[in-house]
Amino acid sequence: VKSGTVISKLTATGKYVVYDDVGTDGSEVAAGILYTHLPAFTGDVKIVFFNADCEVRRGALIGLNAGGEADLRTLGIKVRGTASLAGISTPAL
Repeated sequence: VKSGTVISKLTATGKYVVYDDVGTDGSEVAAGILYTHLPAFTGDVKIVFFNADCEVRRGALIGLNAGGEADLRTLGIKVRGTASLAGISTPAL
């Protein structure tokens, strides 16, 4: 799992998993952003993640959508930048 991946907290177990906006087990609510790369493994592992009051660069995030961004905003996590936003071109004045 790459650094910058949006993560969620499962309702039943309290364990963290990759954010899944169509889940129904708590994985559909973004709960933070993974800080460091997590190599392949079996079982549980401790992680470090951003879960409150910070600003992050949109282009560095993996798995973020509008719903996830709204969830992160409620935690005080501000997503900055326009990497995946629609652009508009305006004529010079």
